[in-house]
Amino acid sequence: MADNLPSEFDVIVIGTGLPESIIAAACSRSGQKVLHVDSRSYYGGNWASFSFSGLLSWIKEYQESSGIVDESPAWQEQILEDEEAIALSKMDKTIQHVEVFCYASQDLQEDVEEAGALQKNHASATSANSTEAADSACLPTEDESPSTTSSDVPAEQTPRSDPGSAPEGAEAEVSGEKENLCDDKTCVLSTSEEGTSENVPVAEDITEPPKNNRITYSQIVKEGRRFNIDLVSKLLYSRGLLIDLLIKSNVSRYAEFKNITRILAFREGRVEQVPCSRADVFNSKQLTMVEKRMLMKFLTFCMEYEEHPDEYKAYEEMTFSEYLKTQKLTPNLQHFVLHSIAMTSETASSTLDGLRATKNFLHCLGRYGNTPFLFPLYGQGELPQCFCRMCAVFGGIYCLRHSVQCLVVDKESGKCKAIIDQFGQRIIAKHFLVEDSYFSENTCSHVQYRQISRAVLITDRSVLQADSDQQISILTVPPEEPGTSAVRVIELCSSTMTCMKGTYLVHLTCASSKTAREDLEPVVEKLFTPHTEMEIENEVEKPRLLWALYFNMRDSSDVSRNSYHDLPSNVYICSGPDCGLGNDNAVKQAESLFQQICPNEDFCPPPPNPEDILDGDSLQPGASESGDIPEASSETPKEHANPEKPEEPSE
Repeated sequence: MADNLPSEFDVIVIGTGLPESIIAAACSRSGQKVLHVDSRSYYGGNWASFSFSGLLSWIKEYQESSGIVDESPAWQEQILEDEEAIALSKMDKTIQHVEVFCYASQDLQEDVEEAGALQKNHASATSANSTEAADSACLPTEDESPSTTSSDVPAEQTPRSDPGSAPEGAEAEVSGEKENLCDDKTCVLSTSEEGTSENVPVAEDITEPPKNNRITYSQIVKEGRRFNIDLVSKLLYSRGLLIDLLIKSNVSRYAEFKNITRILAFREGRVEQVPCSRADVFNSKQLTMVEKRMLMKFLTFCMEYEEHPDEYKAYEEMTFSEYLKTQKLTPNLQHFVLHSIAMTSETASSTLDGLRATKNFLHCLGRYGNTPFLFPLYGQGELPQCFCRMCAVFGGIYCLRHSVQCLVVDKESGKCKAIIDQFGQRIIAKHFLVEDSYFSENTCSHVQYRQISRAVLITDRSVLQADSDQQISILTVPPEEPGTSAVRVIELCSSTMTCMKGTYLVHLTCASSKTAREDLEPVVEKLFTPHTEMEIENEVEKPRLLWALYFNMRDSSDVSRNSYHDLPSNVYICSGPDCGLGNDNAVKQAESLFQQICPNEDFCPPPPNPEDILDGDSLQPGASESGDIPEASSETPKEHANPEKPEEPSE
């Protein structure tokens, strides 16, 4: 219970998004006493992943929170004469313009079995009536206390497998002698530059796909736990800051990854695969022999462009798109390089930005597979939880469903000295990190936010069918109108453990110019056709759209600290997700804030080997003598706190 919370910490972190979780892990690892709280009932905040019914519950929570009115707070009575309070908001306004549509056929003869799901009666519906029956799939059960304290590892958002399914294989030990263990199933990160190719067993979705490829809404609901639907759509660059941090800190042992198998392009109304590695270029049937030589020559230059400034200095003032035209590349090659390799804007990106992005893309090729990108099994929501696990191992205390009413500021020093939580308990700390969505309108009155448009789709086929139905693809759809953004499309198959067999989970993302639906629906209509009962031959060319969610997400990543009203110097702000493809912004932000809190400390160093910390008092608080994750508590189901590691494959 909350009454058992200690009254004093070094660092209090409010919110469990990715940057907050990285900072909590880094502070705990450096010996700081950390309290990590979140008013939500799940880990990850706006970086979270949900089962299908969990997502419907999340939508309903957002609808209901819009009617919350802050009552006269009782905590005001606890503020002393020499103190003042910064009230925190009960409403998260990060998500706006939520709309849900169901196109899958209805099978009213079947019962909907998964808790919290809604059976639709219409072919399409807005969010206002699409979640009426959604209940608390992600909320505490009746036998759970309102809040729990634990130095344990956080619970999973959704169970990774139903009873009777294949072994989970959710964790993978990392050998310091290998850089990666990759096959067509999974990648396990490690530290060396020498790659190997051992097979690592992973959880398999053993559900049979629906017969005749006819998927009903009831089937989606029944298999809802097979879905892990991300609020944020990102990939990990194989040589990006987050991968480096996962390896350095050994947090990679808590996660598994799959390599993105294809880079796609949308050109002249068609989806086609982009050759990006040397082997792909020379095996491509889309390019002529002359184009292959042109492309290889240009990509070789991009890898070492900084050594040849004379070849690009005269073009620095023009856009990368214009620069490509000067390089005698065919329109075909210009399109591939601009949209699918550099992945930059036609109008906004300079020549240097484009060359830098192209070099980064090429630099990341080949480390774990044939493309530069990795995706975490079970979704992006796994990543904050991995860092929360590290924090817990080194003594961090976690409380979900635990609201903070206000920050208490000492008038004389101008520093924040404590928080007051929902139970009226005053908890003292030296440093306070707050997710920006927790600040009130008064604190954010001068903040100007950008917006991100997001769509999540469930479809029945890939946008580009291949011999294997287990392709993971990234596709960029160029903008049609000036001033609008390209749309990034990430298509996930069932082997990523994010959707049921026979379906694909598709994420669309762009910088907002209108509502998410207005920004993204034209692209959805180009790539997919709504599922109908009629089997018309000419409609089968496109994948069928079964279900769609649109929403706008606030982007606070470029907001300066000075924009927030009168915050004490020891209160630090963590921004939400940005629109970029990678996670570099979150890692940079976390490291910068950590260095302000713990100057001269190493940022997330590797944990000591268990055999090095077995001598009595040297054992870190919160860590077991085996060096493994602490015993599970009521906040963490034991069957998911420390899943059994898969057996090594036989020779």
